Amino acid sequence: MKVKDLMSKNPAVATPDTTLTKVAQMMVAENVGAIPVVDNKDSQKVVGMITDRDIATRTVAMDKNPLMMKAADIMSTDVVTVRVSDDIEDVARLMEMNQVRRLPVIDEMGKVCGIVAQADIALKGSDELTSTLVEGISKPDETKK
Repeated sequence: MKVKDLMSKNPAVATPDTTLTKVAQMMVAENVGAIPVVDNKDSQKVVGMITDRDIATRTVAMDKNPLMMKAADIMSTDVVTVRVSDDIEDVARLMEMNQVRRLPVIDEMGKVCGIVAQADIALKGSDELTSTLVEGISKPDETKK
């Protein structure tokens, strides 16, 4: 099965100058926990990713005011992307290796066109692949202890 068969298409995106308030509002409106950050609305090249957990741990937990911050202030910039034509087994391995639950999907022009999530694989992938993926993502990162 290919990424295009299970990804969520046309995700909401932010730019580096989008306020965190707006990012959080997009998450609520779209019922998602992650928003890709693109360089600009025209080129749609992924430059970062913000999760609801990022907002909590990189602002509130650090006693910073999220109302005064922008996406660029807290986004992860080491974003792994996948292509619409990638096999979900390869995507699951990337998620495990990087311990992430969501990956932006890019088209042949490099523009973000979707999101593939652990939940997508759980709903449409094999039980074995799902089990391996959940276990791999859930293992604590020993380098962070």
